[in-house]
Amino acid sequence: MSLRISVPDPDWLDRLADLDDVEVVEWDTVGPQPEGRLDLVLWSYTVDPAGLAAIDPARIGVVQSQALGYDGVADVLPTGGVYANAVGVHEGSTAELALALVLAAQRDVDRYARQQVEERWERHWSPGLQDRRVLLVGVGGIGGELSSRVQGFGAEVVRVGTRARDDERGHVHATDELPDLLPTADVVVLAVPLTEDTTGLVDADFLAALPDGALVVNVSRGKVVVTDAVVAEGGRIRFASDVFDPEPLPADHPLWTTPGVLVTPHVGGLTTTMRSRVERLVRAQVERLRAGQEPADVVVRT
Repeated sequence: MSLRISVPDPDWLDRLADLDDVEVVEWDTVGPQPEGRLDLVLWSYTVDPAGLAAIDPARIGVVQSQALGYDGVADVLPTGGVYANAVGVHEGSTAELALALVLAAQRDVDRYARQQVEERWERHWSPGLQDRRVLLVGVGGIGGELSSRVQGFGAEVVRVGTRARDDERGHVHATDELPDLLPTADVVVLAVPLTEDTTGLVDADFLAALPDGALVVNVSRGKVVVTDAVVAEGGRIRFASDVFDPEPLPADHPLWTTPGVLVTPHVGGLTTTMRSRVERLVRAQVERLRAGQEPADVVVRT
């Protein structure tokens, strides 16, 4: 079965040139949709779904995202659209960044970096990660990758999901247990999808329940956290995040100068090995489509 697929930039033409019976055309997903049918569209790497509103789903088999999150897609994807997210691409790299943020904050790496610029040698005690209690909120792909990484540093990991249960990694607490768990946490890592239930999850009450000096790390979505509540708790609670509400974080936003805050600009997936993982994903989807099978990891149908 011959297929026709589109890719968002010329580099993909070379990467996929060896696919038999597959016509690969370039479409940046910003300009006009190419004429004719596309069995698979590799969408540009973005977390903003607005551009999907302009597509003609009648001439597209499946839109393959390069992102894992898909909040907002169902609101803009025209009727008849099929949208698959990038399962297996970003879980490891996002867990890697989450751990980097935890370690940087727990060992005051940002403080030492500022001292280096000032050519100042100054030592002090830091909280560290070993023997600390880490509350991991979210037990999906990123949460699973992060759980094993954190345990490798000698920390106790307490996992929280939507419901209480036991799995191959041990016990999962329910989110309604958070009021009892938060006062015992040294570090809280957020790795949940953005849903009605998780929007604003980390609010003033959530933060007030944490002990002084606790660290909250967010690698999920910015709207999971009430930003004003973090600013209000600055200096008592520490906060390290890759995602924000609003995003991008405006230059004059108070979060930039809030004590104890560490900012990275939504770079969880931005590693130079990402394209190789996306390529494997595209090749696997092509094989499924050639075999007459449904595409994998479809998360939105309209």
